[in-house]
Amino acid sequence: MNKYNLIDRMNSQFSKLESALSKLEHQLIQFKLLSAHIFILPDIEKGTENNPIEKIAVKSIKGKEACSLGLQHFRRLFIHNNNPNVSSKAAVRLPGTLCFSVDDDEYLSCTTLISTINTLKTQLEHIITVESGLPSEQRFEFVHTHLRGLITLNTYRTITLLVNPNSIHFGWANKNIIKNIKRKDLLSQLNKSLNAGRAVPPFSREEWVTWISQEIDKVSQLPEDSRLLIKRPVKVQPIARVWYQEKQKQVQHPCPMPLIALYKNYDGTKLPKIGELHNYDVNQIKHRYKPNARALRLLLPRLHLYTNKEI
Repeated sequence: MNKYNLIDRMNSQFSKLESALSKLEHQLIQFKLLSAHIFILPDIEKGTENNPIEKIAVKSIKGKEACSLGLQHFRRLFIHNNNPNVSSKAAVRLPGTLCFSVDDDEYLSCTTLISTINTLKTQLEHIITVESGLPSEQRFEFVHTHLRGLITLNTYRTITLLVNPNSIHFGWANKNIIKNIKRKDLLSQLNKSLNAGRAVPPFSREEWVTWISQEIDKVSQLPEDSRLLIKRPVKVQPIARVWYQEKQKQVQHPCPMPLIALYKNYDGTKLPKIGELHNYDVNQIKHRYKPNARALRLLLPRLHLYTNKEI
C-alpha cells in the first residue's frame, strides 16, 4: 500500500476516534448516573517499567467525582495527558465501573456509538500493526512521527459495555500471553528485523545485527517439527467479575479502564451491587493446584521463546 495513503488513513481514523470519544463523553453526561466507582492505581514512574510488582495500593473514588475521572480516562490517549514523571512506556490503568439508567432510545444510541468506537480502535490497530508492514521495533517511530506522543495501548483498548448486570466485583489476575508459532514464521519475522537496517535501543546498529543474527542461527538449528511457544509474562492486571442473576452466569472481564454498565428502563428498586478492588500483595496470593506441564527450554529470552527441542 502507498505509504502516504496509509498515513492519511491512520490520521483520518484517529480523528474519527477522537470525535467519537468526545461524543460519548457528552452523551454519558446526559444520562442518569446510578453509581460510579473507580480505583486509582499508583503511577508507574520512568525507569521502573520492568520492575517486579509486589504491592499495589488502591485509592477508591465514588460518585460524581468517580464518574468525571472515568469519562476523562477514555480520552487519555497521549503522553502529555500524564504527569512528566510517569513512564510513557506503560499504559495508565483506571479500573472501575460507571452505571447509568437509560431508556430504549438512549440505550440504542449509546450501544451503537460504543460499537463504532471499538471498531475504530480495532481498525486503527490493524493499520499500525498489520497494514504498515513494520516490525514491532519500528512501529514506535512510525506512530510518533505522525501522532506524536500517542499511547498506543490506551488507544487500542476497547470499551467494555455491560447491560443490566446485578453485581460487579473486582480482583487481580496474574497471567501469561501464550502463543504457538511456526519455525518458518519466526524466521521470517527475525529476517525482517535484520533487513530493516535500524538499531533498537539499547543496541547500536552493529550490535542489533549481531544479536538478531545469533537468534536466527539458533532457530535455524532446530528441527522443522520443533514446538515453538512464546510465553510472555504479563504483570498483574485488574479484572472484573460480573454476575447476571437471570442467566445465573458470571463473566470475567479485564478491567484496565472503567466498564460502562447500562440499565434499561431502571425502576429504581435496587441499585447494582459494586464491590471494592483491594490492595494487591503478591505474598497474599493463593495459587490453585495445576498439573505439571511438559518441560520446555527457553531458547530466545528477548522474545520469551521456548522450545521442546535441543539444538
